[in-house]
Amino acid sequence: MTLRTLIVDDEPLAREGLRLLLAADPDIAGIEEAKDGREAVAALRKAPPDLVFLDVQMPEMDGFSVVREIGAERMPAVVFVTAHDQYALRAFEINAIDYLLKPFTRERFSQALARAKARVLAPQTEDASRQILSLLETIAAPQRAVKRLAVRTAGKTLFVDVADVDWIEAAENYVKLHVGRASHLVHVPLNRLEKSLDPETFLRIHRSLIVNMTRIKELEPALHGEYVVTLQGHVGDAGDVRLRSGRSYHEKLRELADNPF
Repeated sequence: MTLRTLIVDDEPLAREGLRLLLAADPDIAGIEEAKDGREAVAALRKAPPDLVFLDVQMPEMDGFSVVREIGAERMPAVVFVTAHDQYALRAFEINAIDYLLKPFTRERFSQALARAKARVLAPQTEDASRQILSLLETIAAPQRAVKRLAVRTAGKTLFVDVADVDWIEAAENYVKLHVGRASHLVHVPLNRLEKSLDPETFLRIHRSLIVNMTRIKELEPALHGEYVVTLQGHVGDAGDVRLRSGRSYHEKLRELADNPF
């Protein structure tokens, strides 16, 4: 099966880069372009493609507005393309929507394209529409990041400022907060707590670990795409804390390591 593809981006160089990558794939039969949201809506209504690479940040009508105009249930398989925005990235991840973060590598593009082709070839379901609708709802009504956590211990409740937390680890249906030399158990699953944390400050590096990025002292590449993450120790502690990331979180840590700011 060959796929017709639409590239939507207001930057000519970005469209050209995607076109070159797509043209190298034998499963891509035709490639059209739209330079803004209005052109994208017209193209989607006239002859819906099988696959869309949709830029999020565009003037006048952005990528999310294109989806709202067409309707999530009528959208083809879509890969969102976005600049660096921690909140937007978290929204995509929460709702299981694929995205490409500019600038992206050929390897990352290949992964996104492979997943997109699998969605196109799979039997039609309502899952993709629900995921996109959920994404739009998350973007439209962002959850405010939690500032303090209530810790129940010894018959009393202790309030911990989230900004003071160095790192968090999963402990079955609990999480353990590491705050300086102290640690506290909170009865909440790690996945649920992650959604309430500020993505500008906290980063998940393993299925059972979240770290406060302001505490990261060093990132050291390890085997199989993993990293050793060193957190700054506190005065009086035995020393710095060294945590090992999971290989599926390689891309996030690589982006962090490559960011000069």
